[in-house]
Amino acid sequence: MLSILKRKINNLTSDKKFSEVLTGSAWALAARVITTGLGLVLSVLVVRLYGAEMMGVLAVLQSFLGLATIFTVLGTNTSILRLIPEHLAKYSPSSAFKLYRKTQCMVIGVSLFTGSLFFLGAHFIAGKVFSKPHLSFYFALAAVFVVFQSLVLLNTQAVRGLKLIRVFAFMQVLPTAANLTFLVFLTVFFFARENPVYTLFASLAITGIVGWVIMEYAFKKRMHPDDSVKSVPFREILSISLPMLMTSTMTFVIGQTGVIMLGMFRSEAEVGYYSVAVRMATLTTFVLSAINSMAAPKFSELFQSDKMEELFYVAKKSSKLIFWTTVPLLMFLMVMGKSLLSFLFGSEFTVAYWAMFFLVLGQFVNSISGSTGYFMNMTGSQIVFQNVMVVAAFLNVILNLLLIPDLGIYGAALAGMSSLVFWNVYLLIYIKRKYGTTIGYLPLIC
Repeated sequence: MLSILKRKINNLTSDKKFSEVLTGSAWALAARVITTGLGLVLSVLVVRLYGAEMMGVLAVLQSFLGLATIFTVLGTNTSILRLIPEHLAKYSPSSAFKLYRKTQCMVIGVSLFTGSLFFLGAHFIAGKVFSKPHLSFYFALAAVFVVFQSLVLLNTQAVRGLKLIRVFAFMQVLPTAANLTFLVFLTVFFFARENPVYTLFASLAITGIVGWVIMEYAFKKRMHPDDSVKSVPFREILSISLPMLMTSTMTFVIGQTGVIMLGMFRSEAEVGYYSVAVRMATLTTFVLSAINSMAAPKFSELFQSDKMEELFYVAKKSSKLIFWTTVPLLMFLMVMGKSLLSFLFGSEFTVAYWAMFFLVLGQFVNSISGSTGYFMNMTGSQIVFQNVMVVAAFLNVILNLLLIPDLGIYGAALAGMSSLVFWNVYLLIYIKRKYGTTIGYLPLIC
């Protein structure tokens, strides 16, 4: 098995047409590996020292912050990837900086306004939405840090727009590394039950501020007094960003509805079990993200150049690389998952095995499907992709509502698996019908 895997990967890495994607993925992949490892250590530390209930509290707060910042960022974390390179190419670094500064001010303003509303409504959110009035203080605290989470999302993508690949890798690692460092320090010297919550928010503040400083410094190094500057009104920025907001929203719904609804209907401990199952099942996403982050611009370049044969060649190669680097780990989780959960988190977490198993099945379909979402976005089919994601998110919500009250974490896992399988399979069929070929990869079949 190892020799086959090594041979397949060597064949991919020796391909000159595909080398650009591989080279660009290296730093992103390394950062994702480190972040995933640190995140796993962080989860083990929280569970072992602070309990499954605190793990559940963190999962609910992170889901709340994730949902809030989707709307405070307004899709600019995606559009900035297009706008910064465009201004650098057509105008100047000063023009790109002015665009970035305007976008940043807009995000900060919306975040402060939204955070204020959440702060005032923290008791309602905790008591009525999540049926956990004892978490009111935590939700109020989370509202204060919405602005920092928004800056993290914006600046992490903005450094990619400047092609600061190493800085992008650093920005990916920093939140988890800071969180773990703070938590270890507080655990050793100032142990308190609330420590994981405080270190989560502190890491967001540090990352948000560091990202801001990095962007200011990087731009000012490139700017010149005689640079030409094109002013872009807020309305134009929003016209580009808002369509991307819908897809981000639907992706979040699919990924976080299970945690949120478990928080509404079940105990904090069950939320903790499920969040661990999700974390284990999605260990392979760092590979997907690293490859997709480099494959996506290549898809766009080839499509715009009308090099369709090479486009599908690169897409298929990307799918092969995803398959051979993710499926072995997924198979290991299926076979050894229960023992791994017990070893890492304690025997009580073995109840999460079947939830993890269902989620791993969904990730398997995701792996063999390849970069379907990015392919759609980069080839002018973003509206179709958006509509499919809306249907998938609706399916996810309905299934969670129907299954969680009776099945708990297993119902949430089945809902997550079903929606993931639906949108991947639908997009594969759509691509096959439109172009007459597929980008998925499954040995001996496609």
